[in-house]
Amino acid sequence: QVHLVEAGGGLVQPGGSLTLSCIASGGPLRYYIMGWFRQAPGKEREFVAGISRTEGSTDYEDSVKGRFTIFKDNDQNTVYLQMNNLNPEDSAVYYCAAKELGFSVKVPSTYYNFWGQGTQVTVSS
Repeated sequence: QVHLVEAGGGLVQPGGSLTLSCIASGGPLRYYIMGWFRQAPGKEREFVAGISRTEGSTDYEDSVKGRFTIFKDNDQNTVYLQMNNLNPEDSAVYYCAAKELGFSVKVPSTYYNFWGQGTQVTVSS
């Protein structure tokens, strides 16, 4: 069982940038598909970005394409989410998640097995 801990959230002005990190322990990242999800108040948890186990292929939710980048360092067992040109609609709690089975990256949150505690991102002037 892998344990995930996110960091890097905070308050940022519109147009600003943040990079979230997720450190995994209890298992190597290369065994898992890794994803970032977010949940705003009153809304369902939604997929933001994901990355495959070894070849590093990625997928994104449409509204973040071109602004967010997911990448990982298998040696450091860490996955990152670089977020640029943030807008208030990006405000949410961001969660890191790991998926054990299958090969699909962009799937609902119920398919991901392990979750971090979340980190708050607030975009406001």
